[in-house]
Amino acid sequence: MSLALGVLVSGAGSNLQAILDRVREGSLDADIRVVIANKADALGLERAREAGIPTACVLHADFPRREDFDRELVRLLRQAGVEWVALAGFMRILTPEFLTPFAGRVVNIHPALLPACAGLHAQRQQAGHGVRLAGCTVHFVDEQMDHGPIVIQAAVPAFADDDEVSLGARILEMEHRIYPQALQWIAEGRVYVEGRKVVVDGASRTFSGPHWTNPPLEPPFDR
Repeated sequence: MSLALGVLVSGAGSNLQAILDRVREGSLDADIRVVIANKADALGLERAREAGIPTACVLHADFPRREDFDRELVRLLRQAGVEWVALAGFMRILTPEFLTPFAGRVVNIHPALLPACAGLHAQRQQAGHGVRLAGCTVHFVDEQMDHGPIVIQAAVPAFADDDEVSLGARILEMEHRIYPQALQWIAEGRVYVEGRKVVVDGASRTFSGPHWTNPPLEPPFDR
């Protein structure tokens, strides 16, 4: 089944690019119907245009309430025939006006091993705290920030001389692997939410190779 996907961005859109690349190579069964940004200068919009994906820009400052902004996002996504929404560096907290129409069908990527280091500047939080393992998380989105059930996590080493830039680059490499992998599992109908826990049907429990993720990455996302 091809995933009818809408992507929301606020900035550079490198995770959007990772998704676009996997769709183009045929390893991710997704049809990206629209990319929407809340900033006119978001590089993610240009990435989408270069890939021939329809785009829209909805400036949150133009709306008096968060709910009004979210209602416009929903209108545009529905108009594009979107069934699932991927947040790719979208720096806005979504209200029930958005989450209710897409209940259980909104996912996000966060650059930390949740529930640790939720919120902004997660890379800086991890480097400043001196963690030995950092990482990233794909999770379902609920009404609390960086809180919903976890689909997949990846761990990377953190070193004493790391700052948010060096550690962030190591984390970002794994973000680009686990986000398309999670979306592919969803497209295959293998992801089920049971309370706070997510089950990926048929996922391996055997860990091998250079990438430390749970569930383990599957080909071709493991290379």
